[in-house]
Amino acid sequence: MTAKVFIDGAAGTTGLEIRDRLAGRPDIELLTIAEDRRKDPAARAEALNAADAVILCLPDDAAREAVSLIVNPTTRVIDASTAHRTSADWTYGFAELDPEQRAALAGATRISNPGCYPTGFLALVRPLVRAGLLPSDTPISTNAVSGYSGGGKSMIAMFEAPASPDATDTAFRAYALGLGHKHVPEMQKRAGLAHPPIFFPSVVKTYRGMLVEVPLHLHLLPGRPNGDAIRDVLRAAYEGSAVVRVADANPAFLTIEQAAGTDRLELFVYTDEQAGQARLIAALDNLGKGAAGAAVQNLNISLGLGETEGLKL
Repeated sequence: MTAKVFIDGAAGTTGLEIRDRLAGRPDIELLTIAEDRRKDPAARAEALNAADAVILCLPDDAAREAVSLIVNPTTRVIDASTAHRTSADWTYGFAELDPEQRAALAGATRISNPGCYPTGFLALVRPLVRAGLLPSDTPISTNAVSGYSGGGKSMIAMFEAPASPDATDTAFRAYALGLGHKHVPEMQKRAGLAHPPIFFPSVVKTYRGMLVEVPLHLHLLPGRPNGDAIRDVLRAAYEGSAVVRVADANPAFLTIEQAAGTDRLELFVYTDEQAGQARLIAALDNLGKGAAGAAVQNLNISLGLGETEGLKL
């Protein structure tokens, strides 16, 4: 059986990455719209309703509009925007998040793709909250750095096009300094936290890659868990996963390119047992497991195909 798939927003950064992962697959037929009709609502509606599955790579409002155009009850939707990530009517597209998540995705017709930063954060925090090592009311902060492709075409131009009005030569830029980043509600809800985490995002002058860090005061947690206890919980949570890997040995340093160019998610636990401190770090590609890789994984699960087909592992 060949599944018909339409990518709405296929010309964008994430859309192109998804097309690359689906290209040449005999189990997928990509539906397209002629370039001169790409913004024609009638042409879009026709493609959206003809597809077995739709992947939306659009701004939030455009994603909501696309969903409103779908009247075919069998069309499955994977939304890569922020629009539905905390909605109770959509299934959260992080297959490894909870033991029942994969089965939920297999039966879902509306799937919200996780954000790139939340993917790293949740991979580290959610298993610890679920296991009781991290009480849900623990104050949490997370520091993260991403390649500039995470900002889409406008940010890519900022770093790559000298003629851009916003062109910059900076190597590092912290942003969302007002603390109200749009990913925070997603992080809090999907981790099961009582309070929003303090989020410190930043962007550096490299195209792709991401590191997400969660520092913990282990000496303040119940039972004062050590590094081995944390690793054991994480390993149990991701046992058998082809995508998420918990490091057995920690490298002396981590670079933003650690998992760049792949759809892997790599987790590291660094501790100072004497001080009772830990640095939990997730390495991923903001365009891989943080976007396109996750969308393809969700597509595969939703359509009953091999979960890792097309992924770069």
